[in-house]
Amino acid sequence: MEHRQPRRRHRHPGSSPLQATGPNDVWTADFKGEFRLGNGQYCFPLTVEDAAARFLLACDGFAAPQLRPTLQSFERLFRIYGLPRAIRTDNGAPFVTQAIHGLSRLNVYWMRLGIAHQRTRPGCPQDNPRHERMHRTLKRRATIPPEPNHLLQQRRFDAFRQSYNEERPHQSLDQTPPAKHYRASTRPLPERLPKPDYPLHYEVRLVRPCGRFKFRCREIFLSSALAGEHIALEEIDDRIWSVYFYDTLIARLNEQTCTLTP
Repeated sequence: MEHRQPRRRHRHPGSSPLQATGPNDVWTADFKGEFRLGNGQYCFPLTVEDAAARFLLACDGFAAPQLRPTLQSFERLFRIYGLPRAIRTDNGAPFVTQAIHGLSRLNVYWMRLGIAHQRTRPGCPQDNPRHERMHRTLKRRATIPPEPNHLLQQRRFDAFRQSYNEERPHQSLDQTPPAKHYRASTRPLPERLPKPDYPLHYEVRLVRPCGRFKFRCREIFLSSALAGEHIALEEIDDRIWSVYFYDTLIARLNEQTCTLTP
């Protein structure tokens, strides 16, 4: 019988206080708890909100919290509203994986666009309090009772989003609706994803499809989420290297032991 090595669990990077002084400083995103539709199928609503303006950018009902539809939703939002400075999520899929630095295909896409990924602490919904309050309102007004199928449920989500943004006054916004406070980002989604521009003294490596990169005649596993991407290494101490992806420090490499740590 083949014995598998236990999966490594990497340290959580911690969560900074939510600081959003203007529109598109921080978008918050989450999958509201799943519920059953009238036909018995599950619905997982993906919600995305601007933290400063309380503007509900998206409420999309999915059959499962999978990568492909989630990525498509964010790409659509970026085309409509432009790019935020940061996106804050919890530690669930598809936002985060068990890979080093929580790397996933989704947050790698965000990093390539220059968007910082903020992660709440595990089991700490207070790190995203405004989003949690919106979810309570969404549950009352748009999921009880549920609609018969996904199509009708999405129409209800769309109607809720319109009312939430255009009509419903918010106490924190001086009893005005979010639409009066939100404006699109000045950073449009580029037609082509920008390539990393690393300093000349960094050593640049290509991550192979298996998630490994070659360094000093050795192959080191990093993450399959970075397959096909270029990373860069900077020596910060004797045989200790910082590993960067674009502007994000994702790991430290001990050259002697060939081990990576967050």
